[in-house]
Amino acid sequence: MSAKAISEQTGKEFLYKHICTSAAVQNRFRYASVTAETDWDRITQDHPWLLSERLVVKPDQLIKRRGKLGLVGVDLDLDGVQEWVRQRLMRETTVGKAKGVLKNFLIEPFVAHTQEQEFYVCIYATREGDYVLFHHEGGVDVGDVDAKAQKLLVAVDDKLSVDSIKEQLLTHVPEDKQEVLASFIIGLFNFYEDLYFTYLEINPLVITHDGVFVLDMAAKIDATADYICKAKWGDVEFPPPFGREAYPEEAYIADLDAKSGASLKLTLLNPRGRIWTMVAGGGASVVYSDTICDLGGVDELANYGEYSGAPSEQQTYDYAKTILSLMTREKHHEGKVLIIGGSIANFTNVAATFKGIVRAIKDYQGPLKENEVTIFVRRGGPNYQEGLRVMGEVGKTTGIPIHVFGTETHMTAIVGMALGHRPIPNQPPMAAHTANFLLNSSNNAVTPATTRTASFSEPKSANDATPAKKPKEGLPADSLNSLLWPLRSAGSFTGDCKEAKASSGCSGAKATTLFSSHTKSIVWGMQTRAVQGMLDFDYVCSRDEPSVAAMVYPFTGDHKQKFYWGHKEILLPVYKNMADAMKKHPEVDVLISFASLRSAFDSTMETMQYPQIHTIAIIAEGIPEALTRKLIKRADEKGITIIGPATVGGIKPGCFKIGNTGGMLDNILASKLYRPGSVAYVSRSGGMSNELNNIVSRTTDGVYEGVAIGGDRYPGSTFMDHVLRYQDTPGVKMIVVLGEIGGTEEYKICEGIKEGRITKPVVCWCIGTCATMFSSEVQFGHAGACANQASETAVAKNQALRDAGAYVPRSFDELGDVIKVVYDELVAKGTIVPAQEVPPPTVPMDYSWARELGLIRKPASFMTSICDERGQELIYAGMPITEVFKEEMGLGGVLGLLWFQRRLPRYACQFIEMCLMVTADHGPAVSGAHNTIVCARAGKDLISSLTSGLLTIGDRFGGALDAAAKQFSKAFDSGMLPMEFVNKMKKDGKLIMGIGHRVKSINNPDMRVQILKDFVKQHFPTTQMLDYALDVEKITTSKKPNLILNVDGFIGVAFVDLLRACGGFTRDEADEFVEIGALNGIFVLGRSMGFIGHYLDQKRLKQGLYRHPWDDISYVLPEHMSM
Repeated sequence: MSAKAISEQTGKEFLYKHICTSAAVQNRFRYASVTAETDWDRITQDHPWLLSERLVVKPDQLIKRRGKLGLVGVDLDLDGVQEWVRQRLMRETTVGKAKGVLKNFLIEPFVAHTQEQEFYVCIYATREGDYVLFHHEGGVDVGDVDAKAQKLLVAVDDKLSVDSIKEQLLTHVPEDKQEVLASFIIGLFNFYEDLYFTYLEINPLVITHDGVFVLDMAAKIDATADYICKAKWGDVEFPPPFGREAYPEEAYIADLDAKSGASLKLTLLNPRGRIWTMVAGGGASVVYSDTICDLGGVDELANYGEYSGAPSEQQTYDYAKTILSLMTREKHHEGKVLIIGGSIANFTNVAATFKGIVRAIKDYQGPLKENEVTIFVRRGGPNYQEGLRVMGEVGKTTGIPIHVFGTETHMTAIVGMALGHRPIPNQPPMAAHTANFLLNSSNNAVTPATTRTASFSEPKSANDATPAKKPKEGLPADSLNSLLWPLRSAGSFTGDCKEAKASSGCSGAKATTLFSSHTKSIVWGMQTRAVQGMLDFDYVCSRDEPSVAAMVYPFTGDHKQKFYWGHKEILLPVYKNMADAMKKHPEVDVLISFASLRSAFDSTMETMQYPQIHTIAIIAEGIPEALTRKLIKRADEKGITIIGPATVGGIKPGCFKIGNTGGMLDNILASKLYRPGSVAYVSRSGGMSNELNNIVSRTTDGVYEGVAIGGDRYPGSTFMDHVLRYQDTPGVKMIVVLGEIGGTEEYKICEGIKEGRITKPVVCWCIGTCATMFSSEVQFGHAGACANQASETAVAKNQALRDAGAYVPRSFDELGDVIKVVYDELVAKGTIVPAQEVPPPTVPMDYSWARELGLIRKPASFMTSICDERGQELIYAGMPITEVFKEEMGLGGVLGLLWFQRRLPRYACQFIEMCLMVTADHGPAVSGAHNTIVCARAGKDLISSLTSGLLTIGDRFGGALDAAAKQFSKAFDSGMLPMEFVNKMKKDGKLIMGIGHRVKSINNPDMRVQILKDFVKQHFPTTQMLDYALDVEKITTSKKPNLILNVDGFIGVAFVDLLRACGGFTRDEADEFVEIGALNGIFVLGRSMGFIGHYLDQKRLKQGLYRHPWDDISYVLPEHMSM
């Protein structure tokens, strides 16, 4: 969400820090916070004024009208404050419908003043600008300020002036206070703008001869502006609404959400409830909550939340396990239900997200069974068939009752099943597999086909259907009386309609036709998957040319990007800057922006400089509202239609689709989006727009055009903009609107119907009806889905729409039924003549997606068995990296996993680490280090220098580990005595690998070998091979003192003992590791550390090019010349 309430203390801290005004603001930073943990002695030390002044105390927990509720202690000394707090602290209090515990209190100095010195001031944001409300009588009894207060609109990008304040706001204020008030209001407004407030109320604002006093304050800030205001805000804590506790699990999910490009939301409503939800999509999550409440489950609804935006498997797992952990902490006598629902995804890989949920279910299968949890699943979208299959399988393997449904089942039907209101089908029909849609299979002569006319709600017999009558267009048909919602009067909303109309009017839209079969677009961002989806849609719609002319991506140079056009490959240009793209493609009139929330504003403002652009789709979610309003203003000035922000886009079947709209090709074909129908829709939610595609295709002849305007509070274009376009488009015969709680846009549709501007049938439903049933405020998934007044509730808007003459069902469950009845009536009247179905061309499936679906197989070019980086967590030989660190396996343990595919004993890991330590370096004189140094001094890079040193490793230098292990093993295994072994090697004229040292001898032993020998003797279960090598050493050193068992030989034979005796390998496996050269790797890995050290040392010492001295070279002539 964007607008979030902050505590009074936070608001005042911001104000005292950042307000700039000539008015003398008093009592700056003079406040103290009190909780159950407060030490009163400490607080008086930190705030000594508490001991000497009269005080005011009040709870600081987003409670409105505290004075009226008796929740303000006034003119008290410190003892009085302590007693006042003691009587209320941690006590349950009822405020309206909400019950909550008073936990946080704010103490401030008491300001003695008269009623005449109290004023009211409020600033709040709207689509067209910011309103400043002022009333000359503030305080507890201010009353209905909307009716009483003077109001001044400061339009977007306009400045507030002292003259306008005096003329329009301060008309009833004494002249001696006008200057101070005007200066303060100017400063307050600038502060409000600079810190991205969306609401700021001060009541009362007290003006005395000493200056300005801010007594009570309520505020909301735009949380999406954190990246802009972080330096001024610091770390802001957003308290929950009164009546709802702040849970650590909510904070955990909020943290996951902040770190993810996906959307993850969780609000706990009743942790003891039996109905839990895990819903994909901001709009869908509201619909499911509505349905649960409609069916009587409001008191048992435990949570609200949503996951969307293609979260990864790990993110979905973390989200799911949090919910499963919460719901299994306390048993319910009726058992519990978990509803895993969602609309038809546009681009989220359903199977991938379900894998995370399945992991969580497996981890919690015990608690789920103990709590008698039943799970209901309904989902659609890319690869949903595989996701449902996996979900069904986990139910069978764990014994947990899991009922799985796809797109053939109405989205919210599982709610009725879960709550016992409708039967659970034994064998639900399964939709065709994705691959089936790759072939032309349509034999239908007329649409809608029978497979697309089935109703989504409860099946009704033919006798139950009422014949359609012919009412005046725009008014509910008698045949719909049983389906339309019999809403009770929710009061008159004429005023809201008129105000909404006055603010931006019911005037004509900027352009009736946004897209055609010749529309060309530029895509901002390297979104190759979305572009390929658009090209596949173009091809299946039989367009002559691709709808994407070019891409813009500032982070690479100009180049070409390869895509498929049907069966052949084509190249699309990618430009580094927008100017080049526009200049070279003058035919483009649409921009699809996948820019991030941080760059979307700048890139969109740049795009609007080019007059060829008339439509812009902004996909990004989280653009600050103040910036969005600037975009809207500029677009209005330029005559540009903006779709978004926070949208998936829109689709015009047979013509054009924006980005990922409509989902994968299988959904495009299933919903017949490759050719136009007669129904146009507009929705806020992107996921729900795809669900509407499904509903409309099953109940009518299909979609003519559909737009998701976005879930932000101020979408670039409104419901009315698109409804009027549809009204003026001859091909559109009926209109569907999926509104939602928050805002007043739906009232403009009411006015349009009443005034006769809209004459085509409008089927409308506003989601979010559950909000009025909750005891505390809940912010839904969309930033704009929050009612700030009664008229913005979904219940009120549904009533107003029905009163105006729109077709309003009783619930979302029956939306499909109402659409079908209206459509059938239009067909019966001859308004709609179903067209002949034309099969679309075949589009081949991408190899990667076909493989994802398991439709094809191909022999792999590589095989690996030691590491897997494809999941959310790196895996070493089957062990997740988190477990590696949790078990403190160390470098030796990791080497054991990657080299030997085993979890080695602790002593073995320690031995490996010791080997790496003792082989790390042996000075600059050895050949490997020498080569590294020479290379480094020649100016070569680290990798080249290191490689130069490593290339010297072999039997003569450092590479004797494998050879020593092989020779000693062969001799020992063949039963040779040590003396026999030495004599045989001498007879064969071969050196014994691992024996001999240039410097060390029996009299000057190598301490590295001694350290290793002590460890091995103490920790290894057996040392047969080492003992054999030491016996050989006794023989060789008797002949020459430096023929000792060197460090290479020691490590080689000791490793053979380790592999054979640690219990992790068979004898054949141990011998195989020796044969394939694993032991030399120890020296290579260890000595690489030393070589790198020598390289860095030479660079640090700034050594020049090495040239070997002449006096160290013996120059000789060839023998035949010297003779």
